Amino acid sequence: MSDAQESTGFEYGHDGPKSIVVGIDGSDSSWRAAAYAAGLARRQRSLLVLVYVQPIATASWGQAGISLVETGQQIADELLDYVRTSAARFKDFQHVRWEFRTAQGDPYNGLIAVAEQLRTDAVVVGASENAGHRIAGSVAVRLVKAGRWPVTVVP
Repeated sequence: MSDAQESTGFEYGHDGPKSIVVGIDGSDSSWRAAAYAAGLARRQRSLLVLVYVQPIATASWGQAGISLVETGQQIADELLDYVRTSAARFKDFQHVRWEFRTAQGDPYNGLIAVAEQLRTDAVVVGASENAGHRIAGSVAVRLVKAGRWPVTVVP
């Protein structure tokens, strides 16, 4: 066993991934990422963790902040309903162990928090559909640069 394994008691990628985190937000690219990750999880017998990151409302937002929190929860509920419906419709997905989680904050930090908490082995995200991310950097690029897990970016 290497020194790194002894100090953490954990090894990434041991005998295939134990868990795969996929970020979903309702966009077409996030659903393609979820489908890809579900296939990986099925083949590898891994836990698929679907994560929706809700934006954080600050006190300075006032009533808009309350509305944003309610909208974030409504979106999370709708995403979970869609996943459940899809799981029931597709025979192969019924053999996938999965769970749905929400986090709060920006997508990058939210995905990192869940992945670290679960000590996940891989992260899958959809390619950004926002043109502004070419300048500021997308969540996918930031996750790849973090270098903590293998990251798959699905177009």
